[in-house]
Amino acid sequence: MKIAVLPGDGIGPEIVAQAAKVLEALRSDGLNVEMEYAHIGGAGYDAAGDPFPAATEKLALAADAVLLGAVGGYQYDTLPRPMRPEQGLLRIRKGLGLFANLRPAMVYPELVNASSLKPELVSDLEHHDSARADRRYLFRTAARYSVLDDGERQGFDTMHYNESEVRRVAHVGFQIAMKRGKKLCSVDKANVLDTSMFWREIVTEIAKAYPEVALSHMYVDNAAMQLVRAPKQFDVILTGNIFGDILSDEASMLTGSIGMLPSASLDANNKGLYEPCHGSAPDIAGKDIANPLATILSVAMMMRYTFAREDIALRIEGAVRKVLQQGLRTGDIYEAGMQKSHGCDGRCGGNSALI
Repeated sequence: MKIAVLPGDGIGPEIVAQAAKVLEALRSDGLNVEMEYAHIGGAGYDAAGDPFPAATEKLALAADAVLLGAVGGYQYDTLPRPMRPEQGLLRIRKGLGLFANLRPAMVYPELVNASSLKPELVSDLEHHDSARADRRYLFRTAARYSVLDDGERQGFDTMHYNESEVRRVAHVGFQIAMKRGKKLCSVDKANVLDTSMFWREIVTEIAKAYPEVALSHMYVDNAAMQLVRAPKQFDVILTGNIFGDILSDEASMLTGSIGMLPSASLDANNKGLYEPCHGSAPDIAGKDIANPLATILSVAMMMRYTFAREDIALRIEGAVRKVLQQGLRTGDIYEAGMQKSHGCDGRCGGNSALI
């Protein structure tokens, strides 16, 4: 298992270090893992004047999978757009041909009270592997800036999907639904956007190849409401990038914290880039208080989707739950009576007995 490790910026190096301990523990237990580190984002700019250095690109292309921390920082806000950290993330996704993004939202029983919703709404929500709510999204945007005849500046973006792009991501969604509850909700804004009308037409057509899957459609504004009103009605949600970004962040609060939300971005052959859904959080970087569990759970996704090692994925997820059962909490999921730990306190990934 050749893994390119890209810690990135802000809290990225801290959380990736904990995930690396998980991989080291597995390696000491006999798993053949190779990890090689490189820079991306602001760290790439600092090291090589490029948020996605050529050496990083070469490593990522040669690896079987990529583990990434986070990118971004206030000190890079004044850089020209092509040099900003986020461009490194966009370029690696494009360079690796990634198109399906999975964001499973699961509520561990130990964190029911950490959710912003009433316990009865989230209890038993997607808390085990056989019931994960996956988010799939794809988006391509071309930014435009212009000056109107009266001298006023105007900015606009163009959203567009090719039919083949919608088809391939829809197939991924339906295939996941076939392995789960055979229920898929496609979220769009077909009452307003032509792109969404096109999206809905293609998804409806693809559904004919999966007669066992119950397909429903929902406007994104209603979906946002339904996620907090009755989240357990959903199983698999299929949606575009913009809507997926918003809804997955909303779903993170069902789980107690965005620090619990892992993600995977896959290509057609299940080679993936794995990262937590949260950002670089520069305001708490270097304080060793960031929640590393989303990153560790991203490693579990790596084992499941790229390496087809469900057994190892379950071991990692079981280790995370063991830590939660011990009462260890970072600040974002802390509640009275628990033990507040700095970062992972070494016990999420450093103790091979947990793995």
